[in-house]
Amino acid sequence: MRVALFEPEIAGNVGAVLRLGACLGVAVDLIEPMGFAWDDRRVRRTAMDYIDHVEIVRHAGFAAFRETIGAARLVLFTTKAEQSPYDFAFAPSDVLLFGKESAGVPPHVFDASNERLRIPMSPEVRSMNLASSVALVMGEALRQTGGLPG
Repeated sequence: MRVALFEPEIAGNVGAVLRLGACLGVAVDLIEPMGFAWDDRRVRRTAMDYIDHVEIVRHAGFAAFRETIGAARLVLFTTKAEQSPYDFAFAPSDVLLFGKESAGVPPHVFDASNERLRIPMSPEVRSMNLASSVALVMGEALRQTGGLPG
């Protein structure tokens, strides 16, 4: 299983996702361009020394990323979906894709995704923090597939 972040904009969110990936043994793909310089100190500050324990792959854009995942199922998390991740059967080879904080993903990325899921939340709010969303979904996906670390 892998997590992919489409054009992330906030260094602290990326750092938190990298730390989460290190803790749960999940690689993280970063689809550029990002909204900050890769050497931004906020990435390392949030990820702490965990950044050395996660596989990170950076991609020049969505097309370059898509070429690397082969036949793996691309599962997009979006507010424009209806199905909940809690009513979905994850597979160990899934790639969990999350859009940029301010705008999600463009139509071509939405259309290229194999599955689209929406995290249930109160109707009064628009969306969750990126790192919180990744944590919820990654935990459920790993639980379902028996991939949680011992």
